Amino acid sequence: MKAHCFAMEGVGGGNPQKVTPLARELTRIFNSYNKHSILLKKNLKETNAFFREIRQNYSNACASAASSEAAALEAGQLSCIAFPRHEEEFLQASVGSTPYILVLGQDCAARYQLLNCLLAERLLPTRLSLALPGQYELVHQLAAHCGRWDTVPREDLEIHEDCQDPAHRLAELEVTLHHPLLQEAKIMVVPCPSVQPIEQALEDCLRNVVPILLYAANQDQLTPAQVSELQKVREALPFPICFVRVPSEPGPEGGRGTERDRDRGALQKQLLTLGFLSSPAGNCACGAPPQSPHPAAKPQSALGDSLERLHRLLVPFARQVLHNQQVEAANLLNGLHCRCLDLFINQAFDMQRDLQITPRRLEYTREKEGELFSSLMAIANRKQEEMKEMIVETLGSMKEQLLEDAANLEFTDIIVTPNGEPVTSKDIKSCIHQIQELIVVRLNQAVANKLISSVDYLRESFVGTLERCLSSLEKSTTDSSVHNVTSNHLKQILNAAYHVEVTFHSGSSVTRVVWEQIKQILQRLTWVNPPAITAEWKRKLPRCLRCFPAPAGGGSHGPAGADGGPLVTRAKGPRPRLARLSLESRSLRDVLLNGKPKLGRELGRGQYGVVYLCDSWGGHFPCALKSVVPPDDKHWNDLALEFHYTRSLPKHERLVDLHGSVIDHTYGGGSSIAVLLIMERLHRDLYTGLKAGLSLKERLQVALDVVEGIRFLHGQGLLHRDIKLKNVLLDKQNRAKITDLGFCKPEAMMSGSIVGTPIHMAPELFTGKYDNSVDVYAFGILFWYLCTGSVKLPEAFEKCASKDQLWTNVKKGARPERLPSFDEECWQLMEACWNGDPSQRPLLGIVEPSLQSIMVRLCTTGSDRKSASLEDST
Repeated sequence: MKAHCFAMEGVGGGNPQKVTPLARELTRIFNSYNKHSILLKKNLKETNAFFREIRQNYSNACASAASSEAAALEAGQLSCIAFPRHEEEFLQASVGSTPYILVLGQDCAARYQLLNCLLAERLLPTRLSLALPGQYELVHQLAAHCGRWDTVPREDLEIHEDCQDPAHRLAELEVTLHHPLLQEAKIMVVPCPSVQPIEQALEDCLRNVVPILLYAANQDQLTPAQVSELQKVREALPFPICFVRVPSEPGPEGGRGTERDRDRGALQKQLLTLGFLSSPAGNCACGAPPQSPHPAAKPQSALGDSLERLHRLLVPFARQVLHNQQVEAANLLNGLHCRCLDLFINQAFDMQRDLQITPRRLEYTREKEGELFSSLMAIANRKQEEMKEMIVETLGSMKEQLLEDAANLEFTDIIVTPNGEPVTSKDIKSCIHQIQELIVVRLNQAVANKLISSVDYLRESFVGTLERCLSSLEKSTTDSSVHNVTSNHLKQILNAAYHVEVTFHSGSSVTRVVWEQIKQILQRLTWVNPPAITAEWKRKLPRCLRCFPAPAGGGSHGPAGADGGPLVTRAKGPRPRLARLSLESRSLRDVLLNGKPKLGRELGRGQYGVVYLCDSWGGHFPCALKSVVPPDDKHWNDLALEFHYTRSLPKHERLVDLHGSVIDHTYGGGSSIAVLLIMERLHRDLYTGLKAGLSLKERLQVALDVVEGIRFLHGQGLLHRDIKLKNVLLDKQNRAKITDLGFCKPEAMMSGSIVGTPIHMAPELFTGKYDNSVDVYAFGILFWYLCTGSVKLPEAFEKCASKDQLWTNVKKGARPERLPSFDEECWQLMEACWNGDPSQRPLLGIVEPSLQSIMVRLCTTGSDRKSASLEDST
């Protein structure tokens, strides 16, 4: 007999039937999947909206760019702010996909036994109908309509051989149940191939669907037709398959009986041979996968040997399939978020670097420009006589040619009679002017060519020198692999500024001398009667060149080049929305892989959050959990950037390790959204350690550990900005690690915000213009506490009644007092670190060896009295 396709959907209301533990667990898994799908879909939508905004901004910038080179630069940056095509296709297909349970099997009986086991012991529908797939319901009398029944009547499942109605043969049997599982997922019992080809049956499952493939087997071997069907399923839906052994005949409990005498290994061997199972090693004796598979592991096909043990098989299988799909989507989203954030941060670093280096380059360029001008003027003065001789020699060599050209000159705007009749005085003056022009132009060109050939070498020599100096400066300030646009611009400016092209215009001194000499000679000529303009007359005038003296003086040269201002590179800073999207996508991945952490007892409270104990999470134990409820977008941004910086940093033994994050949408009974940061748990903080008592050696070691941690952060381009006792944690050996990067930020992105703990804040923090030396200042204050061995406030700070008074005193120079027990070298190091002038504070690369020297001197056997007195006082 043939059977109808069996499609099931849930409806609200009514009295739900008895739910098995299997159905209850699957309902919970699907419910969790759907909730996470909503978050993923929202994140993807906001990410695409953000990218559209960025592209629009870049397009506008390119449209208004002053040069095509600037537009090309923007376009190159824009190419990084987009999903790769394969990632975009995967996300569009997977995010928000509907979970489907697809039931396949060797025959109809096997499929329906598996379905009954999934939903309950018996199938109890309240409404039954036949409908064409995705179209309309058929008016057809079903056996189920004739009276009460406990399961779907066999007559309604069968298609009789003599039925000729194509609509009846293609119709799906729709069953509506009040079942919680059907509220979260859809179940489809795929019809037998004789009713509908497998390709058509799976057509609706190829788009926006995450299938949980179940295959019911009630025979020991798959037939060739069944193998072919399975291969088509695997090609259409590249997902793992859960094979389930069902009894060949229904048992007394509605299909839950088992057969103990069958060959249990025959089907498994066949599936292994065909490649539908990868290996039996990962399965337990019942065929189920391990009870606690790693959440990030790729799901594998599995085989279970009975319906009784279906719960142990199907629950981890379904969880892995669904989680794997969402984890991959969250990873892709977070990867793109991190790449874009890093791009913006690197742009900020490049801009900051240009702003720091460009003024030095311009100053260097001006210095070399002055040297070049002075050198050129010195050479010009030394060579003045040589230049005069060169000009005279040029004039002498051109004499005959000039006379010949003058004789052959054709005057313009003058009518010359063939018989040589005299012309008017006006025409004579015009002729003289044209001959003068001819002579001066030819002399100008010849002399200029001579000068250019002599200056070319100077130009190439000096411009080349400047370019080499710039190249050397560039290599000493940046990585040679980084292309520096500013440097190229400066080189172009130099080439333009020092491209010396010596030409003599009518205003040059040499030309003026020539003009004056010609005029004087022509004025000495007396014209009793206007002469006839003949070839001989035209030759006569230029002969006066014999009387030309060598021109005195030369052209002047002023400094070339424009006044260069600072070059400002446009760069987009990291947007708050992008940082928050990155935190959300990473947190979703973490909760999918490791679940929601359990809050233990409260360990402490800070200004921005509460710290709880967390026994274990994600394979880490013990852990500390920092719960933060951001009140506004600014705090969301700061928290998201803190998380990004911390997760982006390489692991370092002097920094507290951050394991992951989870966004809790039910925090406080659902009244607020909290971000849970799960981090490494240490023994205590430095404040508690000092109160309990630490030896001198331990305190100096803590100082060294803190310096090492700060140096690592500075090496990564980050400022901590809140170094204090409670942000230094100690392990059981009293080794220190820095924690709480809430105020941590790249040095290139300092926006002038005033942050930190008042007594540890450097004076320049109040101006908004500062660099990483503020951490050196904070360490100086911390080192004072370490040397005192107590947590008592310095006297200068304790007297202040308010923060404003404290800040005012610090800006005026108030600092912690020196105690009698202080070692001289320790005191000098403190004073140097908290110097009011940031440029006078020592680099941490100098502080660290100084501390090592102090530690060796004070903590070795037989140390001096100062060491003993300091130890006694503490």
